Amino acid sequence: MADKPHQNLAVIGHVDHGKSTLVGRLLYETGNVPEHVIEQHKEEAEEQGKGGFEFAYVMDNLAEERERGVTIDIAHQEFDTDEYYFTIVDTPGHRDFVKNMITGASQADNAVLVVAADDGVQPQTQEHVFLARTLGINELIIAVNKMDLVDYEENRYDEAVEEVKGLLDQVSFDTDNAGFIPVSAFEGDNIADSSDDTPWYDGETVLEALNDLPEPQPPTDAPLRLPIQDVYTISGIGTVPVGRVETGVLETGNNVSFQPSDVGGEVKTVEMHHEEVPNAEPGDNVGFNVRGIGKDDIRRGDVCGPADDPPTVAETFQAQVVVMQHPSVITSGYTPVFHAHTTQVACTIESIDSKIDPASGEVAEEDPDFIQSGDAAVVTVRPQKPLSIEPSGEIPELGSFAIRDMGQTIAAGKVLSVDEA
Repeated sequence: MADKPHQNLAVIGHVDHGKSTLVGRLLYETGNVPEHVIEQHKEEAEEQGKGGFEFAYVMDNLAEERERGVTIDIAHQEFDTDEYYFTIVDTPGHRDFVKNMITGASQADNAVLVVAADDGVQPQTQEHVFLARTLGINELIIAVNKMDLVDYEENRYDEAVEEVKGLLDQVSFDTDNAGFIPVSAFEGDNIADSSDDTPWYDGETVLEALNDLPEPQPPTDAPLRLPIQDVYTISGIGTVPVGRVETGVLETGNNVSFQPSDVGGEVKTVEMHHEEVPNAEPGDNVGFNVRGIGKDDIRRGDVCGPADDPPTVAETFQAQVVVMQHPSVITSGYTPVFHAHTTQVACTIESIDSKIDPASGEVAEEDPDFIQSGDAAVVTVRPQKPLSIEPSGEIPELGSFAIRDMGQTIAAGKVLSVDEA
């Protein structure tokens, strides 16, 4: 498996449009879920009065999710096609799970947008496309799902395609980089094999479209950036920070610096899957030990980088944000919580510098008094405590964030420039 290039694939779209079923079907068609497991899920689904949920159950294997019939956490599932080895980041559709959707999408290279033919574009479809765009997903495969429910009618498919194209134009997503496929995830139409029920469609199946995705280039030539998720003390080794390499390469013998804690030392060992390795590359989840660093010196949210090119710590930063939902208006002085890589820091919006037309990306208004739901804007932000964050033009992996307040995600954004502390 490892000899194929790897892709992180986000599956996005409105709740109940069939994301989990599509993913379950993909895993089944690529031989990553044996037939008997599907049979077992089928019986279970029928017992719970949820006939037809068997493919979704492959993904939603948390008992609580099954009872609610809703995807809550991001489930990571892996499958391989002829060209790629995919990790699916299944992104929850429900509103209160948008935060998970953001962490999922920010790790994805490409995305499959699922839109139900019988339901069309819904508010969440819009929100997810907007987010995918802001977080830098480049290629979209649009699966127009549930074709079996509209009797495989071509005009229903065409209507859905037009609706989605309108939405993509709104957020200036290049519709040339989007492939549309009529599917029934439940029946298996146009997933692995072309369907006889859509004789009017002669394009690719979902698996063919996945094989045709451009190969992502791992950011190994960027400087090392490794956000810390946890710090452990392991007997016989000492302090072990754990995290995922976002860019660059972590090697034993490297001199590293942790920011904003501002401590550093030499990397003694790097471990992956309980084995010592000489180095780790982007996407690898690692534990490592650094000479002279104690458990209390560093914390979750610190970023590890080379001592001679340490991670940037922001005094203030300028960012482009998209407001998804806010009950009133946002003005300067507003201080919500910013979620960036593994950290959460309260930050004050010091000034709203300009309002952006989300369709064209042009400045619509200079120094507006406020912004509200649906607006895109450039703002200047002051973290309330030290925050390591990078301009997305230089290190996109550490340049995006979500803004949360009142228990919901109200905005997402990317860093344009950093004024260093």
